[in-house]
Amino acid sequence: MKVLVLPGDGIGPEIMEASLAVLKAADHRFALGLEYTHREVGLASLKKHGTSLPDDILPLARQMDGVLLGPMSNLEYPPPEEGGINFSAAFRTRLDLYANIRPARTRPDLPHRGTDMDLVIMRENTEGMYPDRNMAEGPGEFMPVEGVALSMRKITAAACERIARRSFELARKRRRKVTAVHKANAFQMTDGLFLKMVREVAKEFPDVEIEDVLIDAMAALLVRDASRYDVICTTNFYGDTLSDLASELSGSLGLAGSLNAGDDHAAAQAQHGSAPDIAGQDRANPSSMILSAAMLLSWYGERTGKDKFTAAASEIEAAVDKALSNAQTRTADLGGRLGTRAFAQKVVEALAG
Repeated sequence: MKVLVLPGDGIGPEIMEASLAVLKAADHRFALGLEYTHREVGLASLKKHGTSLPDDILPLARQMDGVLLGPMSNLEYPPPEEGGINFSAAFRTRLDLYANIRPARTRPDLPHRGTDMDLVIMRENTEGMYPDRNMAEGPGEFMPVEGVALSMRKITAAACERIARRSFELARKRRRKVTAVHKANAFQMTDGLFLKMVREVAKEFPDVEIEDVLIDAMAALLVRDASRYDVICTTNFYGDTLSDLASELSGSLGLAGSLNAGDDHAAAQAQHGSAPDIAGQDRANPSSMILSAAMLLSWYGERTGKDKFTAAASEIEAAVDKALSNAQTRTADLGGRLGTRAFAQKVVEALAG
């Protein structure tokens, strides 16, 4: 399996190093044959090349079997015309990584807020409220006159259909329930189209329960009882918001794995941001990046029929759980004493058995 490694900004290099240490252990145990190509994006690339996303990165990614993508400090970037490109958005739109898969689950030995949960948020990843992925040319928000700002939202039947289909396919492997989250009572055309497409796809999956919930109610219901949900299908902005909420309720945003997947390509990227305030201090929790890397292995294994990759992914997840089960082997953000490297080493030891 050929993997492109892009550490990104802030704590990116540290959590990427930790993830690669775990992948090395998994490779040794399962003979995965992982081959890495290392490049830079983000602030490091901006300093060297004048752009946060060099022109050859995406073509290179298309040649790989998967990508490990670090976090992004895009608020520190100059305007796009000066090289400050949102590389996360570029990967999602130009590699057509239309499904952002974000699981959230509680762990028996780890404190959490609210109820137990084991759910997956399926977030449409290529359109919606985000102005950097809504137009063929130019941004999707503008200021026609001083003091008035407008933002465009794009929703297409094709994008809604495929994220709905992937959601029902996933639910069929789990507890057979899909919850479509929308705001069609207010956004009657855009969210109305999303809901229409989800319901049309649902007809092909009569064995899967379907319900729909308004986005504002959904936020409250996750806090009240997240255990009732299985697969949550929603549009880009709603999914971004709800996944952070669900992950924090499940224990911490730092535990949230995330995979950007399409039909032909996938990029693992931690759900959290770049945390520049703790960068370079060996304080970051690498769990999210490690679990995202495991999701990439699982995606590749399912796509190619190579069971050893899905087995390796399951064992990495179990090793992370084992490290988290002991308060003494957690990172500081979870009340433990370990730094980034030491926690990764505990995961490696658990993975080795």
